[in-house]
Amino acid sequence: MSNAARKSSVVEWEKPGPRARLRLFCFPYAGGGAAVFRGWGAVAPPEIHVVPVHLPGRGNRFTEPALTRSEALVEQLAEELSPYMDVPFALFGHSMGAMLAFELTRRLRALGKQLPEHLLVSGRRAPQRPSDKRKLHGLPEDEFRVELRNLNGTPDEILEHPELMELFAPILRADFELCETYALREGEPLNVPISAFGGLEDPDVSRDDLMAWKEHTRGFFKLRMFPGGHFFLNGARQQLVHAVSEDLLRLALR
Repeated sequence: MSNAARKSSVVEWEKPGPRARLRLFCFPYAGGGAAVFRGWGAVAPPEIHVVPVHLPGRGNRFTEPALTRSEALVEQLAEELSPYMDVPFALFGHSMGAMLAFELTRRLRALGKQLPEHLLVSGRRAPQRPSDKRKLHGLPEDEFRVELRNLNGTPDEILEHPELMELFAPILRADFELCETYALREGEPLNVPISAFGGLEDPDVSRDDLMAWKEHTRGFFKLRMFPGGHFFLNGARQQLVHAVSEDLLRLALR
């Protein structure tokens, strides 16, 4: 695998080890950034090069506007990540990130580009099963903060400090708008294996919601559930990375 040093605002790039054979691009949940996947590289086997993706509006792309439509963001990601897709790769995404990874795979197919060896979706209902949850992106500030606290994904130190909320609220609102305006377009199933992961205590994404991802692949599909709620990837990080690695080693790197 090419291990040329790269400096980019698009990905969190660490030089891959000599045994690396596959890049695993990782997409975060709404409001999250590349830091969500900090430490994954230390848990993953040396054959897998973990590459967290920086989305516009956060991290070292903080000065860029956060996009509010999935089509625009996916098109941008397809262009930005293309130089890094010069070796075998896979896509992992959690919640909003799962939708982005799925639509990016479909965009690459439409462009006639190389497809990922594996698509790994986490904490997100299959796109043909839309959520009936209340839309959040346009709520007044007080209601918005209450809903964020209920979701349990935003640290209290942000929710309780007006200055930090002033910085983070626009990113969160943009991400929620992106998710809440997303609608699945008709398309053929992918010729890409799919693994799905979920939290046993997630009140919004059921086992059936996750199992429905099977309709989007003509190949291998596997579902695993972990202890925890919607953000189980934080509490069960090591188990999740091991499960992701197991599927990649068995299929993509066989």
